[in-house]
Amino acid sequence: MNNETGVAVVNFKTADLTIECLRSLSLERGLSSFDVIVVDNNSQDGSYELIADAIETEKWRSWASVRASEYNGGFSYGNNIAIKEFIRRGNAPEFIFLLNPDTVVKPNAIKELVTFLSERPHVGIAGSRIEDVNGLALQSSFQFHSWITELNRGFSLGLLTKLLSPWISSDLVPEKAEKTDWVSGASMMIRSSVLEEIGGLDESYFMYYEETDFCLNAALHNWDCWYVPSSRVTHLVGQSSGVDSAGMTKRMPQYWLDSRRRFFLKNHGVLYAVVADLCWLVGFTSWTLRNIFQRKPNINPPKLLRDTFMNSVFVKGIRVNQANTDIRKE
Repeated sequence: MNNETGVAVVNFKTADLTIECLRSLSLERGLSSFDVIVVDNNSQDGSYELIADAIETEKWRSWASVRASEYNGGFSYGNNIAIKEFIRRGNAPEFIFLLNPDTVVKPNAIKELVTFLSERPHVGIAGSRIEDVNGLALQSSFQFHSWITELNRGFSLGLLTKLLSPWISSDLVPEKAEKTDWVSGASMMIRSSVLEEIGGLDESYFMYYEETDFCLNAALHNWDCWYVPSSRVTHLVGQSSGVDSAGMTKRMPQYWLDSRRRFFLKNHGVLYAVVADLCWLVGFTSWTLRNIFQRKPNINPPKLLRDTFMNSVFVKGIRVNQANTDIRKE
């Protein structure tokens, strides 16, 4: 009988973390039936060889394998390589589990998601409770990005956040399973029939916003998305991407800025993207002036205001590259 779950892990120059992720998965083999495909996104640092050697040495070859991509096409590109291979199989797994390389799955993490989806055929996507290394729950269940979320993110004003609370994600981490708009792609299980219906992840997103875009596309096709806290995964935030919202010392990477602009243009159109940009830019300018006046430290990435403006629709324009990968035709 074919394994019920296919696990996709995309590595880029984080071989040690990927191997530890595989080690945590190895402990789950007696609890769940799954295969793992690791895609090395052309790391060119010996990652492929290290991972392949670990799979052989640790005797994981019966359930884990590694593939080398032709180039580093980003999170969506790497995951789609694994997804397409799983879907092409004669007896494809019922679920595809996207898992970051900088994660460690806790006991029954996969089984909990499989059970949840198996009992609810209308649910197409389920995400885990993401924790830091100390077991503290991190936000991993969100409402879709909108001009309202950009207004709140820009101003960062407590009173405004309270007024907008019905339309923005709460800071409180849910303790029980709940329906949500989108979940973190660090640990996200997708029903294979969803992928067969709507296609794979949009490869025009190099990194970030791709899971949001995918969940939105699934919602438009009447698939529900749920947050399932009984499935727990430790995430070493920022280890694979270099992006950590807590006091970044480097500028926000270009791919994050590109992904943000693409999300609004692709899913909401030019006028909406203009409004979203204006809301954030005005809000963040206000926050910056308020911060200077109050002499508070700036914990945001350097030059964030300038970089966001230079990558807004006002400067970069309205062109949206259409590069969705339709796995149904391949």
